[in-house]
Amino acid sequence: MIESSKSSLWILLPISLPVFTLPGIFTIYAMALRNHHVCPVNNWVYNSTCETSLDLQSGSDLCCTLDNIPLISKCGGVPPESCWFSLLCSAASFMVTVIGLLRYAQLIHKHTNSVLNVEGLFAGWLCAAGLMIVGNFQVDHAKVFHYVGAGLAFPASLLFVCVQTMLSYRAAETPLDFQIAHVRLTLTAVAFGALTLTGVFFIQESFILQHAAAILEWIFAIIILMFYSSFSLEFGSISSETLGAMMMRRDGATAEGRKLGKI
Repeated sequence: MIESSKSSLWILLPISLPVFTLPGIFTIYAMALRNHHVCPVNNWVYNSTCETSLDLQSGSDLCCTLDNIPLISKCGGVPPESCWFSLLCSAASFMVTVIGLLRYAQLIHKHTNSVLNVEGLFAGWLCAAGLMIVGNFQVDHAKVFHYVGAGLAFPASLLFVCVQTMLSYRAAETPLDFQIAHVRLTLTAVAFGALTLTGVFFIQESFILQHAAAILEWIFAIIILMFYSSFSLEFGSISSETLGAMMMRRDGATAEGRKLGKI
């Protein structure tokens, strides 16, 4: 009974990721908006140039250029928003790493370990590494490193949800498991469409399409966070035996490697 009580606390981990991250992102956006570092998402009018930079303008009639487009990374591009953006990305990176590891261990415990499960683990960790880079190398000050981080975080996030959706169907045993898998499939399809359109629109010269890319980027991030929260019910069954199964798997693989080395 005590073990069950302890294991149920793991439910909080997947839920806490969107619960803390989403308000944090929106707060950073509100700060950037108040400081005139980005234009609002409902603004669809952009200019090639402006006589006065956005942060020096006043009033509601703003002159915006693509430098002020409300991409997530743009919202956290300069102080004071960048400080909170870095902190938020670092915390989210840590949580994504832990969730990915626990999900990997859980599937091993269910005897559904496979190459696909390992791919899911590494996809989650690549996403975490990308988040760390994105948060600590702002686009306005370290563009190359920032784009490297984004190039890791976004595709790796999509790969993670695709792999986990397939694993959800493989490991499903009850009607509830299949329902969760269906929900994940829907979220994955929306995330795939949003990220694809984001990439296509972002490279266009049209101001409207680039603004649409920014909105789609927000949608993609929200969908990914919702996907992570779907692990909450399954994580309620995680116990010391789950972590033990992962350690036994690792020890077994190490012993097998040593045996092959002797041969």
